[in-house]
Amino acid sequence: MAIKLTKKQLAVIQFIQDFTEEKGISPSYREIMAGLGLSSVSAVAEHVDNLVDKGVLRRNAGTARSLEVLDYKHEETVDLFKMKLIDASEEDKATLKKAADILGLDLD
Repeated sequence: MAIKLTKKQLAVIQFIQDFTEEKGISPSYREIMAGLGLSSVSAVAEHVDNLVDKGVLRRNAGTARSLEVLDYKHEETVDLFKMKLIDASEEDKATLKKAADILGLDLD
């Protein structure tokens, strides 16, 4: 089953991925707060806690800058969408692409 994430959760994940790729370390909660314009560090902590609970993020307790984005997009789901797009009508293609976008799946 696909993991459902909110737009804000997807933004947090994307920020962590981009920051880690650019700097070689994961961002602090304050850097996430500033980067996404969140109101407080506790708001970041709540998002991170929810993402850890969903199995999308991992953190090492007692270690600073230990956030790691896990692969939460099931490849079999992407493959299924791609297979369905091959023979789909234009209307169905639009629906499938919209659904993939909502799920955060990259069909390219």
